Amino acid sequence: MALNLSRCFARLTSIVRTTSLCMHRANLSTETPSFVNIIKENGYSVVEMNRKPVNSISLEMFTELANVIDGLEADPACQGMILTSALPKIFSAGLDITEFMKGDEGRLKQFWESFQNIWLKLYDSRLATVAAVNGAAPAGGCLLAISCDYRIMAEGATIGPNETQLGIVAPNWFKDTLVNTVGHRQSEHLLCLGKMLSSADAGDIGLVDHVVEKSNLMAEAKDEIQKWLAISGEARSATKLGLRGPTLKKLLDARQKDTKSFMDFTRKDSTQKMLAFYMKKLAEKSKSN
Repeated sequence: MALNLSRCFARLTSIVRTTSLCMHRANLSTETPSFVNIIKENGYSVVEMNRKPVNSISLEMFTELANVIDGLEADPACQGMILTSALPKIFSAGLDITEFMKGDEGRLKQFWESFQNIWLKLYDSRLATVAAVNGAAPAGGCLLAISCDYRIMAEGATIGPNETQLGIVAPNWFKDTLVNTVGHRQSEHLLCLGKMLSSADAGDIGLVDHVVEKSNLMAEAKDEIQKWLAISGEARSATKLGLRGPTLKKLLDARQKDTKSFMDFTRKDSTQKMLAFYMKKLAEKSKSN
């Protein structure tokens, strides 16, 4: 997969001016930090991502989020989940880019497998899932949102699969999820150009289901999940699995191949050079602020 580095570097410089991704590394002290808040409601829980500054998802955050979902699914009193952010201006910046650059192949493999795992859990969950997108949701943040059953987005927020803008290729299961959401042509356009959409544009193409004033976001999400909880959980989850099963099976049948493809691409010199360039620009931007 040959890449034109000079063009990508120029594009990345432009992105850095408007995007801030997390450069925070997980605190490896004896006390593990918590990156997920759980607020229990009647019949469902609100799950808030809370990894400052921008909810970029590390291996540790993936692991905690998976444990939270497992816990909710194991609780017969819980039938739904609202996924949102505790940070006021961002839903999730997607994958923590520093995970791609640590040089530990074992951790990199574990990181990618944990990403696969979260998608499988969300897309196949017996729970009714509503994403309350309160802020920016690029790349992996976009995938988390569209893996839920319903998406409500705050006015002024942005969302999109911008991986190609960073010189990264979205996995096939991300592409398939997007196609299932907005159709093949819209997905091709969004993925190839790495487009970020305004809340209005995202609503127009069905990437999100409802756009509301930010102050009303959680109230609307709580109203919406009640509609899903009013349906038989067994019937609803069986119907969802029937619709999503073929997409889930594609990854389940090819997990090792998908992981190898990611590992091979990420470790390429061209990919590492672009990521290093991007991180350097982020560091420069951080110092200037």
